[in-house]
Amino acid sequence: MSKLFESTEINGMVLKNRFVRSATWEGMAAEDGSCTPKLVGMMRKLAEGKVGLIITSHAYVQKNGQAGPWQLAIYKDEYIPGLREMTDRVHEKGGKIVIQLAHAGFFANPKLIGATPAGPSAVTGFTKTPRLEMTDQNIQDVVKAFGLAAERAQKAGFDGVQIHAAHGYLLSQFLSPAFNKREDRYGGNIENRVMILKEVLGRIRKHVGINYPVLIKMNSRDFLDNGLELEDSIQAAKTLAVEGIDAIELSGGTLVSGDHNPSRTGILSENKEAYFKDAAIAFRKNIDRPLILVGGIRSFHLAEEIVNNNIADYISMSRPLIREPDLIRRWESGDRMKATCLSDSKCFEPALGGKGIYCVIEKEGRE
Repeated sequence: MSKLFESTEINGMVLKNRFVRSATWEGMAAEDGSCTPKLVGMMRKLAEGKVGLIITSHAYVQKNGQAGPWQLAIYKDEYIPGLREMTDRVHEKGGKIVIQLAHAGFFANPKLIGATPAGPSAVTGFTKTPRLEMTDQNIQDVVKAFGLAAERAQKAGFDGVQIHAAHGYLLSQFLSPAFNKREDRYGGNIENRVMILKEVLGRIRKHVGINYPVLIKMNSRDFLDNGLELEDSIQAAKTLAVEGIDAIELSGGTLVSGDHNPSRTGILSENKEAYFKDAAIAFRKNIDRPLILVGGIRSFHLAEEIVNNNIADYISMSRPLIREPDLIRRWESGDRMKATCLSDSKCFEPALGGKGIYCVIEKEGRE
């Protein structure tokens, strides 16, 4: 049997294989952020398709942290029943599900939050409208919000939570010198820039205990001038490992990195896959925590090679599972043909139009 289909465990959470559905924005929540039957149905299909661990879309922990429309929310207790429906349906199908906790910070949507977004520093050049610098009280409020959101997730039946500290969202902004120009204990060297993440992790532990899986998604690099680089990313991860993080999902890039980001389109040959693999190798040499690798993985052969060579412990995918929610079931059955995803990102077009994410090629036959 392939090592990809071994049963593994992350802080007591038993997973039936090494495949992870990476978080994405589905555009399927209600306007107020509550869970919908459409979103529940998507998660149920992933569980039916034998995805070992499902990670939900980024759920905002404060209203002022909303990134976009139809985004999942978890900043009020009123959301718990809808989220419980999601976890129940996944568990009925034998799946495991973790919710990604997020705050957009600098990149929150001003129209949706009804205020001026705030980040670590009021840097300019990244947005057309001004941004505010967070006060110390703002930071403490965010830390508190992450802890309360994790408690809600636990009550809603999620098997764990993932802290979103990648792609230029708030916690990623604090790690990045491009966004974090602070001169207090949250700015300067990497030991200070990781401080808010330590506090978020500590607050979450106070709410959910030590025996509840807490994962993190973080950048290997920002691919941005004066942004987070690999050496500092590794140092931040080392700190979080000491503080008790249970697993790290490794990604990279930001919303404003543009062409500096690894190409996420046209992944039609194996040599274009796994574009964060070298970063994972560097992480593995320095950090003794389960490592989840995301980034353009489409081929079973390559996924198996990554795990067999101890580059990463888990293989994470998003767009391939939008087109083929049963991809893992297909691979397990013996059909090892690569994922049919064309990596054209057209799946986001209907989501931006309010229809929810889906593979345009598969559903509409468009070329």
